[in-house]
Amino acid sequence: MVDGMGGGWGMGWGGPFMILFWILVIVGVVVLVKWLVDQSSASKGSRDKAPLDILRERYARGEINREEYEQKRRDLES
Repeated sequence: MVDGMGGGWGMGWGGPFMILFWILVIVGVVVLVKWLVDQSSASKGSRDKAPLDILRERYARGEINREEYEQKRRDLES
């Protein structure tokens, strides 16, 4: 006879859900670590650039105009 607790059907889902839970936790940790490493390498990359390279990038992005670019380039080259 069935003991009135749903016939035992609910008890079988605990294991698969626990495995799914831990897989999601592990994937979340891996994604977080990868994101942190990417953030670290991105900020490190800007520190390794020469000042003229940074100036060229700022000009290319439109952050400074041609006059500012030329004036700052002369300052850096002198």
